[in-house]
Amino acid sequence: MSQVIPLGPGSRMLTTREAAQRLGVSLRTVQLWVEADILPAARTPGGHRRIPHNAVEALALSTGLGGEPLARSSRGRIRADSDVAELPEDSASPAGAAPACRPRDVLLVADNPIWQVRCEQALAPFLPSISLRFAETGYLALLQIGQKAPDLLITNLELPGMDGLAMLRTLERCESIAGMRILALSHLDDSELKRRGGLPLSAELMQLPVSPEGVAVRVGRWLLNQRVS
Repeated sequence: MSQVIPLGPGSRMLTTREAAQRLGVSLRTVQLWVEADILPAARTPGGHRRIPHNAVEALALSTGLGGEPLARSSRGRIRADSDVAELPEDSASPAGAAPACRPRDVLLVADNPIWQVRCEQALAPFLPSISLRFAETGYLALLQIGQKAPDLLITNLELPGMDGLAMLRTLERCESIAGMRILALSHLDDSELKRRGGLPLSAELMQLPVSPEGVAVRVGRWLLNQRVS
């Protein structure tokens, strides 16, 4: 992922803080995307991570993300401030504010559009207690999770490109699954999954084939437990 490179005076490289500011996301999100190779990064000889400016702009353009314009020095180059400690979450509530009632956010990751439609129909009875969104690959799921972590992640482990196991391992490395419930769908049995590194402790395995209605039953149980807790 990161390699040591020399940074000349004309290099247009951003710190992770500057990349987060440009994309309008948290510093942790940028770190997640670097870990998943969504954003390329290099390390200076001093050990600081730097991200190419054009890669950040390309991601902003392709995803519609956009934060504050980056400040420039008097010579017209982007400032290379040193990296700072992790920023607080963008959506933190004011101290003492009462938690607002909101639908539980559910992210369904599957590359079959017919399966997505059938799951949406099966989960319709739980509206408006849940809000449902979709991703077709592990890569796109990480982009969505980086912008907003779901309460429940339902993912097929057999995905094109970055598969579900690789996605979950990336989330574990970045500590991005704390408080997130995971429902993993796979044709693999427990022994084969253990051989491949296993699932996170917060993940529950559903053996395929399973119907969308079967997934909806599990979601209903999860919602009930949420209300009880």
